[in-house]
Amino acid sequence: MKIIRQFPKILLIAIFLSSCRTSTNKDNSIKNLETNINEFSNSEKKRMEIKFSCGEDGISEYLDDGWNILKEDSQEKICTWKSVPATKDCNMEKDKGCKITKPDRIGEEKIYLLEK
Repeated sequence: MKIIRQFPKILLIAIFLSSCRTSTNKDNSIKNLETNINEFSNSEKKRMEIKFSCGEDGISEYLDDGWNILKEDSQEKICTWKSVPATKDCNMEKDKGCKITKPDRIGEEKIYLLEK
């Protein structure tokens, strides 16, 4: 009878001890995986995307630093906005509800994908 009462306790202790061993093995494999990832990432090339808009252009600094252009793209961008009256007889100083904003100057935004 005593053995039957102690059997669940022995079974529980055996399960607990065996689970500790497997978690220790998993920890070692995770550490090895992290070192492999770090070694692999050091051998990869670095990539960066930069944007210049409204007449700015600083790409030469990056090219001098050893970066190469992989892809270049450009698109229209609004550089400045201005407030104008919605109607001809609108007074913007007295009635702020009649003031609308619209694009003032439209420029170009250049997007570069760089690799080093």
